[in-house]
Amino acid sequence: MAYKITGQCITCNLCDSVCPTDAIKKVNGSPWIDPELCTNCIGSIHTVPQCIAGCPTCDGCVQISTDYWESWFSTYERLVKKLTKKQDYWEKWFSVYSHKFSEQLQKRQQHQATF
Repeated sequence: MAYKITGQCITCNLCDSVCPTDAIKKVNGSPWIDPELCTNCIGSIHTVPQCIAGCPTCDGCVQISTDYWESWFSTYERLVKKLTKKQDYWEKWFSVYSHKFSEQLQKRQQHQATF
């Protein structure tokens, strides 16, 4: 997770209402960003994270984590989960690809056999 809600939060709930993935949850009355749902607004229509854009504190009760590796592994795990959920896609792709490749190989062998 790249973003965390700090102690400067005034619990205005604006970040919750603008989050496109509903990643901001309430835990013991305090907002918390769920790392499994947060996409940092990457791949969406937004150019900046909406939790930061909607925060009225200006100083930022939502801050970027400074731990590079935590952010890297979080992004990696999120992308791997997206890929593994598409297992049927890759199996279908491989099946179609191998079928087309076999057809082309047979055509080439038949073509070479005629000469």
